[in-house]
Amino acid sequence: MGRGGQQKDREGPERRCIATGEVQPKQGMIRFVVGPDNQIVADLLEKLPGRGIWVTADRKALKKACDKGLFARSAKQAVTVPDDMLETLEKALVRRLVDLISLARKGGRAVAGYEKVKDWLSKEHAKVLIQASDGSGRGKSKLRTPEGGRFVGVLTASELGLAFGRENVIHGALATGGLTQRVVEEAAKLTGVRENGGGKVHRKGTKTT
Repeated sequence: MGRGGQQKDREGPERRCIATGEVQPKQGMIRFVVGPDNQIVADLLEKLPGRGIWVTADRKALKKACDKGLFARSAKQAVTVPDDMLETLEKALVRRLVDLISLARKGGRAVAGYEKVKDWLSKEHAKVLIQASDGSGRGKSKLRTPEGGRFVGVLTASELGLAFGRENVIHGALATGGLTQRVVEEAAKLTGVRENGGGKVHRKGTKTT
């Protein structure tokens, strides 16, 4: 497992982190570019023009990149790093994760609520179990991560509620296919960036306590 809980189980392009010096699959990293005003900008969709500057999705690595002037060194020019960059990045990752789960729900690949999630798990329809980081530990322990599947626990009940059009959601599940892998990857990034970790992203029939 890489930094920030990112599972290294997909082949793909690799990039070098400017903070750790490690080369790893880019799905566990965050791309930054230098904006028109020489300000460092996170490029979560990896579509902005310019040379990419890559940092592992890990709060310590990101803080090191900010504090040690590593963005300027990598860009080979003077740049501005916003004081609230980590907080802004965290909020952007939350929005992206919420949007992806919402899209999965609209496509019929996500459900919320204890009974619906329990039903999907019993029928082996669920690939990913999602539970709110601030939900009751006792209540969450009644459901288990699907065998060979994943557990995501980085969003709060209110954040998870946004994905399902409700005020609060504690339990959710995703089916195989569609946006599921992207949800897992983005959740791993958010787990690494959140100051307290927020929760976990793991696999294989593990009890969620």
